[in-house]
Formats: sequence, C-alpha cells, structure tokens
Amino acid sequence: MSKDEKYLTFALTKGRLADKTLALMDKIGITCTEMQNKDSRKLIFVNEELKLKFFLAKGPDVPTYVEYGAADIGVVGKDTLLEEGRRAYEVLDLGFGKCRMCVCGPREASELLKHREMIRVATKYPVIAKDYFYNRKHQTVDIIKLNGSVELGPIVGLSDVIVDIVETGSTLRENGLTVLEEICPLSARMIVNQVSMQMESKRINDIISKLKEALKTSEKQEVK
Repeated sequence: MSKDEKYLTFALTKGRLADKTLALMDKIGITCTEMQNKDSRKLIFVNEELKLKFFLAKGPDVPTYVEYGAADIGVVGKDTLLEEGRRAYEVLDLGFGKCRMCVCGPREASELLKHREMIRVATKYPVIAKDYFYNRKHQTVDIIKLNGSVELGPIVGLSDVIVDIVETGSTLRENGLTVLEEICPLSARMIVNQVSMQMESKRINDIISKLKEALKTSEKQEVK
C-alpha cells in the first residue's frame, strides 16, 4: 500500500448486520481489531495497514452516507434500500439477514385484498407499501405511518392490514395475524458510492470478488 493511497470507508448497519459483515470480512483478511472492543466510544475505527475506515450507523442512514460519499461502501438491509431510494450501486447480496416484506393481517382481511377495496395499511415502510399497492396491485389504500409495533394496527382497529418485515412469523401468530401476501424477499446488501466505484474500482472490485468467493465457500460448507 502506498502512503498516498486514500482510505476506503465502510458504513455498517449497527447490530447483527455489522457483526455478520465483520465476520465475513474476517474470512477475506479484512479485520478491524479496534471494533472488537465493545466498550469503545470511538465513532470511527481504522485499519492503518489496509487503509480502511469503518463506522457504525443506523440502517436508514447508511445509504445516505454512501450516496453523498461520506462512505465508499455500505452494508444495509434491502428493505432500507427500497424505502430510502438513495443513489448507489447495489453490488452484492450478502445472503444473511434473510426475511420477507409482507402484507399481514387477520385471515379475513384477505378478502379485502382480493376485491381491491379501499383499505387502511399501517407500516414503518410507506414507500414500499405505496409502491406495492399502487403500482403492483393497483389498489387504492390509506397508508398510516407507524414507528413502533405495527402489529397493533389491526388489533386496535387502526388499520385493516400491515406491511412489515417477517422473519419467523411467531409475533404475528401470537397476535392472531398471518401473512396474506409476500411483497419481496430481503437480505443484507453491499452498496457502493457511484464516484468511488469509478475512482477506486480496482480496490473495490477486488473486495467484491473476494467476498463472492467467501460466500460461495460458506454455501458449499452449509450444503455438506
């Protein structure tokens, strides 16, 4: 590495996605020992040898950092990419954090979806919900944005259905709700700033190809 080489900066989604991303990076020789100290109050972590910087951010902020070039590379859930609609190249499906975006509600609400009646939809994801109902189902809906437990929507009569992420479906079942329609599968994705992709294409493509190999290897091991 030349002294003049610029740092590549990674924005990682706080929590499980960051942990899984760092474990995957470790497999291709990209480590950041500073990040292993969970008590650290530092905001930016550096690997001087590889000229890499890392920082943790809330999911919805990651695509913003990448679009504006504050980060060259980001790792974030597909749900956030769809909701935020930021300009960045989506280069890799990392395969973890798998879940589904679904329309859920009491079983009888499936009739309202079949006949395309005017319904109320509670969700944390108004952009995704609007796109699904207006552009794919051609159904007029009243979308109500919630920030907390959207499952409450149909239970207290605020909405007919909800649009939310489903992993196991156990929370739905416990509250008398079910998956009525699947909108799309979700997982963690790697995104790259558009300018960085041109200016640092060799280094970034090298990281992408190594990660692809690591993912293939782990898939083969899982099959065994």
